[in-house]
Amino acid sequence: MKSYREVLHFHLPSRRGLVNITHQVEQALRKSGIQEGLVLVNAMNITASVFINDDESGLHQDYEVWLEKLAPEKPYNQYRHNGYEDNGDAHLKRTIMGRETVVAVTEGKLDFGTWEQIFYFEFDGKREKRVLIKIIGE
Repeated sequence: MKSYREVLHFHLPSRRGLVNITHQVEQALRKSGIQEGLVLVNAMNITASVFINDDESGLHQDYEVWLEKLAPEKPYNQYRHNGYEDNGDAHLKRTIMGRETVVAVTEGKLDFGTWEQIFYFEFDGKREKRVLIKIIGE
């Protein structure tokens, strides 16, 4: 069995942002040479998420509205976590959206269902963040 590791770096200029990272994961898979196996993609920061869904702008806006209703950014003093930082909402949003995703690799390609894409969702941007891609297989 072989393994391959790559790290993506992000520095979004806004507090929140959604980035389709499917292409970068596909590039890493090609570099790995693995034809059959699994790809793990996970956010390496506790205020960001990696997940799979449809790349549709209306849905992206729905995420933002829905998450803001569940864990509103302001007022900052509503979160006991906030003190040194004002990102209590970002921690909760990450918990809802998840840390990672795993995708099967079949014949050297990501084995997706219809419309599936991989996304990085930033909830507390304006600084360096990382996403790990780990691929194992033959």
